[in-house]
Amino acid sequence: MDPVLIGEVLSVVMFFGIIAVLMLGYPVAFSLAGVSLFFAGIGWLLGAFDPSNFNSLASRYVGVMLNEVLVAVPLFIFMGMMLERSGIAEKLLITMGRIFGTLRGGLGLSVIVVGALLAASTGIVGATVVTMGLLSLPAMLRAGYDPRLATGVICASGTLGQIIPPSTVLIFMGDMLSGINSQVQMSMGNFAPKTVSVGDLFAGAFFPGLLLVGLYMTWMIIKSIKDPQSCPALEVTAEEKANLGRDILTSLVPPLLLIMAVLGSILGGIATPTESASVGAVGALLLAAIKRKLTLKNLREGMLATANTTTMVFVILLGASVFSLVFRMMGGDELVSDFLNSLPGGTLGAILFVMLLMFVLGFILDTFEIIFIVLPITAPVLLMMDVDPIWLGVMVAVNLQTSFLTPPFGFSLFYLRGVAPSEVSTRMIYEGALPFVALQILAMALLIIFPEIVTWLPNKLYGN
Repeated sequence: MDPVLIGEVLSVVMFFGIIAVLMLGYPVAFSLAGVSLFFAGIGWLLGAFDPSNFNSLASRYVGVMLNEVLVAVPLFIFMGMMLERSGIAEKLLITMGRIFGTLRGGLGLSVIVVGALLAASTGIVGATVVTMGLLSLPAMLRAGYDPRLATGVICASGTLGQIIPPSTVLIFMGDMLSGINSQVQMSMGNFAPKTVSVGDLFAGAFFPGLLLVGLYMTWMIIKSIKDPQSCPALEVTAEEKANLGRDILTSLVPPLLLIMAVLGSILGGIATPTESASVGAVGALLLAAIKRKLTLKNLREGMLATANTTTMVFVILLGASVFSLVFRMMGGDELVSDFLNSLPGGTLGAILFVMLLMFVLGFILDTFEIIFIVLPITAPVLLMMDVDPIWLGVMVAVNLQTSFLTPPFGFSLFYLRGVAPSEVSTRMIYEGALPFVALQILAMALLIIFPEIVTWLPNKLYGN
């Protein structure tokens, strides 16, 4: 039998085999590497894989460890962890609730605004959903909110950290797309390609993030008009109104200044994402100190949580490197290229298929699992079709954000289920998330129809 055909068959079986193993609950990084090594062994026995290909793994791992861009990941995670422990989220929710709460649907609007602010200052989905679930959900239920609407808006707002910069997902995708785009351009004869940076991706994600915030808020306004009983106004006491100015100054201004310092320095070209991340980490420490939350215990817990999260993501990345190498060397990339190029609809058909694949995988796999497995396989083919790499990265980010909300395995739903009161059923949480999944799909459709929503700002700032 032809070794090329054997390799292609093994690569396809390996892809679905890894998904099956992950669904069984085995550790992600070891599943990726272990299953890949198993199929590499079979390929070697059948003459479809050369074990000497593994020699390139060492340089790949060293490259990851020496990659200055990826240093931003633990710094941004640390910034989020310290802001969470400094009580910023709690103060923000209380203050925004007083600003919007006197309006029908105002409490829901405040949750959306706080979700966007936390996304731009922490970028940690789980922490945001849990914090808002603990603080906002009881208040919304006491105010008479429909549990479905309350849980849906909290889950959706909490996932904004996936798309609004600074996002760890965007950092990894920016680094991956930079290398993939350079390889694709050189293979097409362009030996001086325009670079794709994390800053480009941050700029590209800025308006789509605002678009999602606008869609969420529009939905809340529609609900307040058509079904006012589902989101009644909140009663604000005279004392709370009197203290509103002070609360805005102490609770809203500091995180806004930090967001402006971090994002402004990146988008303005003043600093790299790594440098801005260090500014954010120091800023989070200062805010914690000002609020007298910079204790040795909080600092230790923040550092441990940062180390755990960072280690988990990077070990997955290293395991995914084994999968990507084996898949490529057994001819899987050529198989994917032939398949995507043969789809009806040309480039649009290929894009829609890849987006649908990622959307479906979002039901069962984590975000980082998907980008480390699917993006190296599909992105080279799409970029060969002249798809803009920045637009592609943002589309993938919005798509994967949707995976946090899709029942039955959306991680955002699980986070909220863990802190929601017993009278809020799992079915209510699932039903509440569905309208926001529809809004996410609408956002993706708008980005396909109007790609300038993504590409305009990077072009304006960096001339890409």
